[in-house]
Amino acid sequence: MNGTDTPNADVREYWEQEPCGTDRAVVGTLQPRSLEWYEAVERFRYGVEPFIFSLAQFTRHRGKQMLEVGVGAGTDHLQWARAGCVCHGVDLTDAAIETTRERLAVYGLHSQLQRIDAESLPYADNTFDLVYSWGVIHHSAHPEKMIDEVHRVLKPGGQFLGMMYGRHSVIAFRFWVRHALLAGRPWRSMTDVIASHVESPGTKAYTVSELRQLFRAFGTFSAEPTITAPDRADWPRFVSRFFPDDWGWFILLRARK
Repeated sequence: MNGTDTPNADVREYWEQEPCGTDRAVVGTLQPRSLEWYEAVERFRYGVEPFIFSLAQFTRHRGKQMLEVGVGAGTDHLQWARAGCVCHGVDLTDAAIETTRERLAVYGLHSQLQRIDAESLPYADNTFDLVYSWGVIHHSAHPEKMIDEVHRVLKPGGQFLGMMYGRHSVIAFRFWVRHALLAGRPWRSMTDVIASHVESPGTKAYTVSELRQLFRAFGTFSAEPTITAPDRADWPRFVSRFFPDDWGWFILLRARK
């Protein structure tokens, strides 16, 4: 089996160890799921990825029925709840569901949370005004199934907001140099390197045209590559400051049913 056909059971096993963004480099020795621990996770996330706010625009969605696919440590889910959305969240792991539930409880907030495989969502057609998924769909064994499910559960005119990884990016190239070129295996494809060496097994990354095809059922769709701090890491500033957004690892997505 190669990395590109990794089953979701293996993906789940990886992320059960710790939700994304909660590793030791972020939280240090803080007590897990304490207020201080949650706040450290939040500071790091929005310090590195401040453009989440410009995509999500949390406060503009007050009162909407929203679903987050892949709640992780609950950092964004907290913002949706604070904004007054009617929140629902799913994740492949118990770790993420419990971490998010406890995070919301710290602030006296609530969401309908379920641990499920989002390739088959437990909701009726046309349920949600908004579906949000940041950096999750590309970890699925079958991202196209998740996207089809997102489309199904959105109301007519409902909106999807999210992020998926870009293959034509500085970070993807760096991984290829490290694990293919310098490893004496320059014939390895970028797809294989990413699937084998980026986060959970089977991780995928896309071109804008490939994403447009995946979201073809939507009435409108836009994909916006965005340069991030990690894209610029290990490069001299006088060089990296000229990197165009088209080389970004993150592709910000907007789609409307």
